[in-house]
Amino acid sequence: MDIVELSRLQFAVTALYHFIFVPLTLGLSILLGIMETVYVMTDKPIWRDLTKFWGILFGINFAMGVATGITMEFQFGTNWAYYSQYVGDVFGAPLAIEGLMAFFLEATFVGLFFFAWDRLSKVQHLIATWALAIGTNLSALWILVANGWMQYPVGARFNADTMRMEVTDFMQVLFNPVAQAKFVHTVSAGYVTGSVFVLAISAWYLLKGRHVEFAKRSMTVAASFGIASALSVVVLGDESGYTAGENQKMKIAAIEAMWETEPAPASFTVFGLPDLSTHTTKYEVKVPWVLGLIATRSIDKPVPGINELVDEAYGRIKDGLVAYKTLQEIKRNPKDMALRTLLDAHVGNLGYALLLKRQRPDIENATDDDIRAAANSTIPNVPVLFWSFRLMVGLGFFFIALFGTAFWFSARRRLDRYRWFLRIAALSLPLPWIAAELGWIVAEYGRQPWVIEGILPTALGVSSTDPANVLFSLLGFALFYSVLLVADFYLLAKYIRLGPDAALPAPLAAAE
Repeated sequence: MDIVELSRLQFAVTALYHFIFVPLTLGLSILLGIMETVYVMTDKPIWRDLTKFWGILFGINFAMGVATGITMEFQFGTNWAYYSQYVGDVFGAPLAIEGLMAFFLEATFVGLFFFAWDRLSKVQHLIATWALAIGTNLSALWILVANGWMQYPVGARFNADTMRMEVTDFMQVLFNPVAQAKFVHTVSAGYVTGSVFVLAISAWYLLKGRHVEFAKRSMTVAASFGIASALSVVVLGDESGYTAGENQKMKIAAIEAMWETEPAPASFTVFGLPDLSTHTTKYEVKVPWVLGLIATRSIDKPVPGINELVDEAYGRIKDGLVAYKTLQEIKRNPKDMALRTLLDAHVGNLGYALLLKRQRPDIENATDDDIRAAANSTIPNVPVLFWSFRLMVGLGFFFIALFGTAFWFSARRRLDRYRWFLRIAALSLPLPWIAAELGWIVAEYGRQPWVIEGILPTALGVSSTDPANVLFSLLGFALFYSVLLVADFYLLAKYIRLGPDAALPAPLAAAE
């Protein structure tokens, strides 16, 4: 593995580890706000106990999320130095805001949540809890604004004098449609994760006959919030599909394993076996019109296939070479306005020309075969995207069925009567994390070979460092994060086994 693959693998490992903790933090923070709101409205002690107990589990997970998240931002400087230099003006702004505003907001109010129960009034403490939840979600917003810009770089331009991307309109960066769709989709997935977590543990308590009233109330909140969240994930996922269909056509084509452009409206492939050797998908089972409606919101716009998009990339690489050669001339004649006008006409495809750097260093002398190879490199790993997306979607519909059933039983006060359902709910505990990780694989793996879509190839963003150093740090991070993960599982399992009676200062039995 070269420096590029090692750097990608290290960031993937740390990101996927970190996102084990993030969705549960997002989901539990809102659930805590809901539970404490019920406590303030009803003045029933059991709702305060619910908030405190699930708050303990939230706190454990929150601490682990902070510990695993800090190192990720440092990697931009250590492993992705050219990426940081090239787009730091744009990418650094939302990350800085996240640290200065959202993170400090979380840090302040998480302390009030845990240590100010007896120092604040009920309403004041409730405000602190909701401020904690808002801060947690704001943190996700700024991270996803940065990530959304990587998927769809708007509000910035290339400066030939500084050789960097620079912000021209921060409002475009903030209100980037891809970033907004990713934010609402991602936080909704976090809400599903928190709801499944509460639902599964409560189901386990009911199966064991422990903390029955506590578990019933927890399941009721989780089912109500969960069904709304699961439906939101599907609806907002559709919006993400539309934005990708507008701005990342190759990702959509790879997700569908659609090699040739279909007549509008395109069909959605429910099942198939992508064959990379023949550029075909075998044994396809299709649903007419669905892909066209998702990706184009119309019945008359085609969804381009992989082969057509490769041909388009071929043309964009040739056009980008004009920009690249012109840029070399500008370095020698920086005051030549004719050259700058020519650059402006072709600079939109400069990033495509940079794909040739994987073929040869002197890209101005690239042959037709080099250009064709670079165009083919724009195809991501089709089987990985195809199956990751379908497993993610399948789990999404399973969550709707799970929460819908729980909500029905809760409304009829029969949550503890159907042990088969309680077993299914308890065994569903790991599924939202699997769905969330699959979603990130689709989002990030589907963007390859770009670190900034159409602007900067991934291979050019890495630092010039010894691969052995990256391998050493990769193994170190994997070991350290694994220790944190084991510690997180141990602490969560410990307090879950103890239950609210032992975990809370005041016995719950008296409250019941």
